[in-house]
Amino acid sequence: MLIVDDEVQILRALQINLNARGYSTVTAFTGQGALEQAARHPVDVVVLDLGLPDLDGVEVIRRLRRWSDVPVVVLSARHGSDDKIQALDAGADDYVTKPFGMDELLARLRAALRRGTSGDAPVVKTEDFVVDLAARRVTQRGVAVRLTPTEWNILELLARNSGALVTHEELLTHVWGPAYSGETGYLRVYLAQLRRKLEADPANPRHLLTETGLGYRFQE
Repeated sequence: MLIVDDEVQILRALQINLNARGYSTVTAFTGQGALEQAARHPVDVVVLDLGLPDLDGVEVIRRLRRWSDVPVVVLSARHGSDDKIQALDAGADDYVTKPFGMDELLARLRAALRRGTSGDAPVVKTEDFVVDLAARRVTQRGVAVRLTPTEWNILELLARNSGALVTHEELLTHVWGPAYSGETGYLRVYLAQLRRKLEADPANPRHLLTETGLGYRFQE
């Protein structure tokens, strides 16, 4: 679980309470720090304050949603309906106002975690290979294809967004973190490796397509 709040006392109190109840936690004090932690640690849920010193929490949610569907529970002193609507429209799953009761927050977190794990990960099939997102496995004609962790992370994000453009920034942030959002050369190297392993004709790919200057697209 990732806890994001610039008020040190609240953040520490949350961390102590949640750790005591068996949750493993990481923390961040800023919006940029939250994005970096979310990219670095595969957390199950994010507890997010909106009033952060660098990025507004709503903007953090928008950026997070470019590459992650992790449940987000907003924990904020903002009581206005407009603030709640903006956060929920940006992709938050729930909204809890400060001051709050720990029992209520725990119940909201349990509900968010249930929603986050309720759906079965799909199997994405092409004529040349099959991506089993639940098993984290790729097969060709029933034979497993060995991918490196980085190759898998790239393929997984593309497959989960089958048919849609995934930008360079989204891929780089998802795989390496926000600090690498401009390193497009990394992607060219790894997409070439994936095509050699998965495409029938790597020089003329049918499934791992380049959108010049923008990103990549997975085509079934």
